[in-house]
Amino acid sequence: MNAIVSATKSWFTDALQAWERFWFTPTRPETLALIRILGGAMLFYTHFVWGLKLNAFLGPHAFIDNATALQLQEGWYSWSYLWYIESPALLWTLHIAALIIFALFTLGLFTRVVSVLAFVVTLAYCHRLHGAQFGLDQVNAMLATYLMIAPCGEVYSLDRWRRLWRSGQWPAPRAFISTNIATRLIQLHLCILYLFGGISKLRGQMWWDGSAVWGAIANLEYQSIDLTWLAQYPWIIAALTHITVFWETFYCFTIWPKWSRPLTLALAVAVHGGIALGLGMVTFGTAMIIANMAFVSPALVAAVVNLVARNRVREQGRGGESAAHSPGSLAADRRSNPAPAR
Repeated sequence: MNAIVSATKSWFTDALQAWERFWFTPTRPETLALIRILGGAMLFYTHFVWGLKLNAFLGPHAFIDNATALQLQEGWYSWSYLWYIESPALLWTLHIAALIIFALFTLGLFTRVVSVLAFVVTLAYCHRLHGAQFGLDQVNAMLATYLMIAPCGEVYSLDRWRRLWRSGQWPAPRAFISTNIATRLIQLHLCILYLFGGISKLRGQMWWDGSAVWGAIANLEYQSIDLTWLAQYPWIIAALTHITVFWETFYCFTIWPKWSRPLTLALAVAVHGGIALGLGMVTFGTAMIIANMAFVSPALVAAVVNLVARNRVREQGRGGESAAHSPGSLAADRRSNPAPAR
């Protein structure tokens, strides 16, 4: 009996320690900082596009006006400051302010403040644009929610340059528990999205008989690349269909082991890249790839960024060296340093 009690106690202790390691291990910020840059740029672009037809979407005579938007949201725990804006001038002022917030968020200036503002603005647009938002807007909102939790401006940001200016030396990237919590929340959110997406697909006959991918690439409404030639190779269409539904359904299992994670992420890039290029949903496919970067380790992100930076410095050095040995520079050297008289 004592052995059973001891084994049970040991199991619970190990489980608690694993839970604490999963959530509360301090993590470096490189991955979230890169997601901030790319996700912030996507937020800026998305809302910039809204501005091309701002009055049509959000003005007093919009497709769905404020009164209708309020009725559609009745009973939901949602709120948007855009519900109460009737003046076009004020609407444009707030819209420009939103773009400035997203730009500052992308650049990483006053990140702890503008990350919260970016979250509020993103939700405000989502709740106001009822009936006009798509999966892209939901992914944007997901990333804005979790990036707000962490100090995602710790590196690759103007905030870091400000710290350099104050201290006179580059501040070392710091590991935070909140960085790990935000990363885990993005990861788990993706697992839930893919699991329910896969289960939903399994309810459709086309995913069982292997023809679902053909239904997508043959749809002229979304087609941006003509892939109808694949009709000559039905086995390719069937393979792509079954691989896609298997990957999506079991993503929440295959993404965690280190040996299967690279393949799972490669399939994520392939699937969402195919959606972006083949079905014309470039922004949605790109946003999902950005979200999947949450499973890339900060050490790998830092190594890649440092490698790119070193290569860039090396290329600039070569450019400076070639310029220094150019005919024009040699002539200038001779003029400034004439040869001594014989």
